[in-house]
This record gives sequence, structure tokens and C-alpha cells, in this order.
Amino acid sequence: QVQLVESGGGLVQAGGSLRLSCAASGRTFSSVSMGWFRQAPGKEREFVATSWRGGSTYYADSVKGRFTISRDNAKNTVYLQMNSLKAEDTAVYYCYAPDFGSWGQGTQVTVSS
Repeated sequence: QVQLVESGGGLVQAGGSLRLSCAASGRTFSSVSMGWFRQAPGKEREFVATSWRGGSTYYADSVKGRFTISRDNAKNTVYLQMNSLKAEDTAVYYCYAPDFGSWGQGTQVTVSS
């Protein structure tokens, strides 16, 4: 089992940037794949990005080129750097550990146009 705690959400104007953090505990972090999902009001939860345990990354087309997922294994933390934010990026963002089916509590990101 792995426990996940997100932070870093907030209100930002369109075109701005935010960095989300997800601190993990309970397992050896470097051996765990990590991902980010988001859920906008009235919509299904959708995939955003993943950082596989081998180091490769994968992004949803909607965020490719604007968002970057990275990890600091020494701090047991995965990050989501979000640049050039758009109003349609407004959502609750969730950290996810697919190997364990563990989700964080979510952090709200609101982009004003």
C-alpha cells in the first residue's frame, strides 16, 4: 500500500503556471509508477500524465507540450509542472499509484480566463 498527499493547487490566470506535488509514503518510491488524473465538474476523471518506474513518461494529448511530470525519488515526491494553463484545465487533480490502486485526496486547480 502507498499513501499519497497532493499539494500546490490554486487559482491562476490563463497563461499562467502552477506546480503540483504528490508526496508518497509506504513503499520504495523509485520502484513505483506514478500518475496524475483530473476531474472537471460534471465530467469523468481523465488521464493527464504518468511517470513509469523505468523513467519514461506519457502525456494526454490535451496537455502535451504544456505539462511536465517529474519525480524526486530522494523526496518520494512526484511533480506536475503546468504551464500555459487554459480555462479547460480547471479540475480537481489527483495523484495515482497504478501498481497499488492508490489515489490521493485531490487538489483543486482553477484557471480564470
